Amino acid sequence: MGVNRSREMSSSNVQDDESASGNSDNESDLATILQYLIRSGQVRILGSDDSLPSFPKLPPSVTSNVENIKNSEIAHMTKLASGISYNDSITEMLKKREIGLLKGGSGFNEREKCYISNNRLPVKLKPIDTYDHKVFCGIYSQDGNRLLTACQDRLMRLYDSSNGVVFKQLLEIHGRDVGWSILDAAFSPDSRHIAYSSWSPTLHMVDVESGGDACSHKALELCPEERRFCVFSLAFSESGHDIVCGANDGNIYIYNLAANDRTLKVEAHDDDVNTVTFADNTSQIVYSGGDDGLCKVWDRRTLSEMNPKPVGVLAGHMDGVTYIDSRGDARHLISNSKDQSIKLWDIRVFSSSSAQEAARRAVGLSRWDYRWQSAPKKLLTRRVNMKGDTSLATYRGHSVLQTLIRCHFSPAFTTGQRFIYTGCAYGRVVVYDLLTGQIILTLQGHTSCVRDVSWHPYRPEIISSSWDFSVICWNHFGLVQEDGEVGSHLVMDDPLAISSRPLRRSQRIADRNRTH
Repeated sequence: MGVNRSREMSSSNVQDDESASGNSDNESDLATILQYLIRSGQVRILGSDDSLPSFPKLPPSVTSNVENIKNSEIAHMTKLASGISYNDSITEMLKKREIGLLKGGSGFNEREKCYISNNRLPVKLKPIDTYDHKVFCGIYSQDGNRLLTACQDRLMRLYDSSNGVVFKQLLEIHGRDVGWSILDAAFSPDSRHIAYSSWSPTLHMVDVESGGDACSHKALELCPEERRFCVFSLAFSESGHDIVCGANDGNIYIYNLAANDRTLKVEAHDDDVNTVTFADNTSQIVYSGGDDGLCKVWDRRTLSEMNPKPVGVLAGHMDGVTYIDSRGDARHLISNSKDQSIKLWDIRVFSSSSAQEAARRAVGLSRWDYRWQSAPKKLLTRRVNMKGDTSLATYRGHSVLQTLIRCHFSPAFTTGQRFIYTGCAYGRVVVYDLLTGQIILTLQGHTSCVRDVSWHPYRPEIISSSWDFSVICWNHFGLVQEDGEVGSHLVMDDPLAISSRPLRRSQRIADRNRTH
């Protein structure tokens, strides 16, 4: 998808110089079409050093950098919410609850529930569905009762996920005006509507309560100036009245559903805007990230098209930002990047102009294309942050290749947002401990890039959507794959590490027999 425009032109060798060559309008149109095909991933330019990552070879191990987070507010909040301070085993906690010795009375409080849940992480594989094309999106609704997948076959499939055992397909929705693939989709807050985007100047919204038929589709015109236009990312406001979008023309768009019109177009980044999201439930603060390597913070109350000035900028990535997720507190966010890292930010500490310029230089010097090349060694082995980097933590160990891979905070209700989880180009779901930076869980079950991941808001359950055409549910209650390859890689040498998964019954019996 989005690549730096200057790099794109040099790699494709299609930039016109009409004053020198006298090319015709037809040749110019062909060049524009070729650029579009390259950017959308339908055509790629092969060279002597171009090769796809040698899956499943993993990147070298590089330690995460979490020095700045140790005494931060988010560290204190996470420890408090996730119940890290508890020393009792779950069995002891159950005994205390039975005899009424718990501090909160006869039931577990929210911290105790998170502590228990964090010791029962989703590690067991359950296939949900397999398609004939790459899967780009797989998301739960806010209440967790619906699961939506979006695929390169231009279809969206809606499942009933309310019971956590059987995912029953409810609808198959045919996307309209889809170029190459549906790239992003989002539930409205009430889960009644779905908005989706593609290589098209128009968003579309579907009323799923009406059955998703043709009459329920509504076109949302963004009226861009660029001929080859794409929305890479979109999100509903908490009220459901607005949709914010990030596009390949470097702009942020806001569409107001009540007015049925685009109400704002902001020149946001020097390159593709790959990701946008709202900071919290007020929907006043917007985060954006682009191929210029910067994350920006916008306040809608002071924002105008004539003065597109962000509240602040966060610089530290050395390549394009592929995804941003907000913690929901209007202060903290994480960003996934083509520099093969996730960064944790506090927007109360913005980056200096010199740091921003350093990030732009680093991105400008990049000469690789993440869509079909392996990451450069200098990114894979980097151990120190760029000068001026104001991030709280940097997490390394996953791979961001081939597509705009997504990352998220784990749910507040079940985990106290103790974890960060992400897809990976090597077919994995990688879960980091936010506080230690260690990979505490690696789910291996796909044979190609995992683009999207979604953790159920109220159950120990993760959905992974992959370019191997499959959608997998990982939970704590399903069947463990017998070959032992699927499951977790758990770090146990840290006092905050999660307890390992239960042994299969056959192994427990063998261990018991050895002791008798």
